[in-house]
Amino acid sequence: MKSSWVVKALLSVSLPLLAACSDVGYCVQCVTGHLDVMNRTRPIEAVLKDQSVPEAERAQLARVLKIRAFAVDELGLPDNDSYRIYANLGRPYVVWNVVATSEFSFAPKQWCYPIVGCVAYRGYFDEKEARAMAVQLAAEGFDVDVNGVKAYSTLKWFNDPVLNTFLNGSDSHVAALVFHELAHQVVYVPNDCSFNEAFAKTVEMEGLRRWLQANSTAAEWQRYLDREALSEEFLAMLKRTRDELTGIYAQPLSVEGKRAAKREVFARLADELRGQKSRWPNPAAVDSWLERGLNNARLASIATYHDRVPAFQSLLRSLNGDLPAFYAEVGRLAKLSAAERTARLREFGKVDVDTACAELPAGFHN
Repeated sequence: MKSSWVVKALLSVSLPLLAACSDVGYCVQCVTGHLDVMNRTRPIEAVLKDQSVPEAERAQLARVLKIRAFAVDELGLPDNDSYRIYANLGRPYVVWNVVATSEFSFAPKQWCYPIVGCVAYRGYFDEKEARAMAVQLAAEGFDVDVNGVKAYSTLKWFNDPVLNTFLNGSDSHVAALVFHELAHQVVYVPNDCSFNEAFAKTVEMEGLRRWLQANSTAAEWQRYLDREALSEEFLAMLKRTRDELTGIYAQPLSVEGKRAAKREVFARLADELRGQKSRWPNPAAVDSWLERGLNNARLASIATYHDRVPAFQSLLRSLNGDLPAFYAEVGRLAKLSAAERTARLREFGKVDVDTACAELPAGFHN
C-alpha cells in the first residue's frame, strides 16, 4: 500500500478535473480507477529485489528497464518515471472501452472530457460497468462494441506504469508499446486521433527498428514488418466492408432492406476472415474477435490513420533520422489548425483525413 501522501497528491491533480467534468459520476470512476492503478504500483527496481515475485516476472521487468533506458538514450523520449514502475492488476485488461454508432452509420458517438477533448469511446476500469453502459446504449438503438485495453497514456499527468496486462508479450511487442505510449507524452493534439496515432506509430516503428538492430536480429525486425503487413491487410478488409455498407446506407432502401443487406455483408466478411485466419500469427484470436459479433461499432474505428504514417516517416527522413528534430517539427505542426496540419503533411505523402482509431485482434500482437 502506498503512503497516503501519494494518494493525496494524485487527488490534488484529479479533483480540478472532476470539477470541470459535466458527467461527474463517470469522471469519478475514471479518477478512482486510475488512483487504484497507481496505488498498486511499485518501482521496478524494488520489485526486482522482491524474492516473492516469480523469477520469470522479474526477468521480464528487467528487460523493460533496458527498453526504458534505450527510449531515453537512443530515441530522446521523456526521461521520467513512466514505465519504471509496475502494477499487477490481477486482470487481463486495465480498462474496457465502449464504442457506439447508430444502426446505419459508422460515425461513432462522441464523449467529451477535460484535457483529452472529445473521443469516440467511453472507458471503464470495471468491466461490469462497461457492459452495463453497452446494454443501455443498445437499448437506445445503438450498435455497440466493448473491447479490453491493455495500456493507456495519461499524457504526462502521471507516471504511466508497466502493467501485467501487457508484460507477457514478446520483447518487441513490449518495446513497441513503451515507445508508442511515450511518444504520446511528446506530442498530443486534443481531438485529432489520426495525427496523434500516426505520429506515435512512426516513433514506435523507428524505435523498434533501432532497438532490434542493437539487441536482436534482422529476422526479428522482418517478423515485425510481416505482422504489420498482415495488420494492414486485415484493416483494409474491414475498410472495404465499411465502404460497401456506407454505400448501402446511403441508398433509398427501406429499414428492413438495409438491415438485410447489412446482415449479408457482415456474414460475407466473417466468412472471408475465417477463410484467411490460418495466415495470421494467432488464428484462434480471430475466432474470438468474431465471436463478439460484427456491427457498425466494430468497424467504426478502422485505422485509416495508418495512411498518415508514410508522411510522418518521410518527414523523419527529411531530417536525416534526427528524432529530437522530428519531435520539434511535429510539435510545430501540432500548433496549427487541423486543415493546416493536413496540408503540411501532404507535402510528405498521402494523408487520410479520417479521425478513426482502431482495435486489432490479439493475434496480431504476439
